Amino acid sequence: MKKINNAIILITAILLFIISLILDKNISHFVSLIKNPFFDLIFNRFTNFIDVFVILILVTTLFLFEEKKREWVFPLWLSFILSIVISFILKLIIARPRPSIELFYPLINTLSYSFPSMHAMVAFAAVPILDKKFEKLKWFWMLFAFLVAFSRVYLDFHFLSDVVFGAFAGYFIGALMVYVEEKYHPFKFLK
Repeated sequence: MKKINNAIILITAILLFIISLILDKNISHFVSLIKNPFFDLIFNRFTNFIDVFVILILVTTLFLFEEKKREWVFPLWLSFILSIVISFILKLIIARPRPSIELFYPLINTLSYSFPSMHAMVAFAAVPILDKKFEKLKWFWMLFAFLVAFSRVYLDFHFLSDVVFGAFAGYFIGALMVYVEEKYHPFKFLK
């Protein structure tokens, strides 16, 4: 049953990614129509690296320590690190320009590539682990990850396909960490 669910998730991810590629320009146009100062303020908070870092790394780590689930801290951090590394490598290989040409990172210009969304990958990498250990907060984590990902499209940093791919890739990285921890228990010494 679990293999069937994983296959359904993978097929859904591929189909949504293909659809998002087709709709990239239309979604960007639609998002430009709903822009306003209130949304600008909200989505700037969800895209701010420091805010995302604090919520994803510090808050989740504190939850895991508080709930005596220390063995899940390293899989969580590893999912974040893998998401960042894989995203960075894909950005260098694919080199897709961002939707807005005004964006420029003076220190590391290679980060100005669009595909995939690193923010979406990192935010969604936490979801499987936090869903496993904090089921009551599942929808909070999903909503937070979704808002982080959508903020990237809203602020014209990414195309829809960038965040869809990043979201699913991050989710699968997090799911892989759950699988490794449950099957092999490499971090059991932290209990």
